[in-house]
Amino acid sequence: MNTLRTAVATAAAAALGLAALAIAPAQAAAQPAFLAASQMPPSSTPWTATPVFAGVPENGGALCAPYKIPAQNTRYREFSTELDTNGVQITTVARTEADAVKLVDTLRKALAGCGPLLERQNPGLHAVSASHGKLAVEEGAWVYSLDTADPEIGNTDIHLFAVGRDGRTVTFVRWGQMGDLKDAPLTAFRTTTKTAVNKLWS
Repeated sequence: MNTLRTAVATAAAAALGLAALAIAPAQAAAQPAFLAASQMPPSSTPWTATPVFAGVPENGGALCAPYKIPAQNTRYREFSTELDTNGVQITTVARTEADAVKLVDTLRKALAGCGPLLERQNPGLHAVSASHGKLAVEEGAWVYSLDTADPEIGNTDIHLFAVGRDGRTVTFVRWGQMGDLKDAPLTAFRTTTKTAVNKLWS
């Protein structure tokens, strides 16, 4: 009888172990998906993408909104081309949908006021922020731009930003390069933003 009990217990333990192994990959896979390099706005040289990392980039990843995205339950991927065009996608899963809504509002306010903030922090810098509207995708996505010029150095930079939400999941996308707003692929960036939000839980 003891031998039988031992055999049954061993079999049960083995079954539980197999179940745990089966569950673990499923849990690991239950993460929001990220943009691929090919889904960034077209560039004259190919985009490359890093692996997806846990947490947030060292600099917070967002001009005017650094450290507003919590590191917990957050992952990011960075993008670059040979011509110094660069970007990042940061995605976080909030504890509740209300928390996700609050984070989107916080990021939108930071991006809308980005230009004036940078001018206060950097005397002599010219910085203009603009809103480019809401996109109809899941719970919505909003696009912004930041156009900066530093007369002392003589360079100009343009950045495009987007904040989108699907339920409790918030994603932030940034694109940037040297140049002006007229040089930015705004239409293509809107497409990239829609793809990023749709892809989260597709």
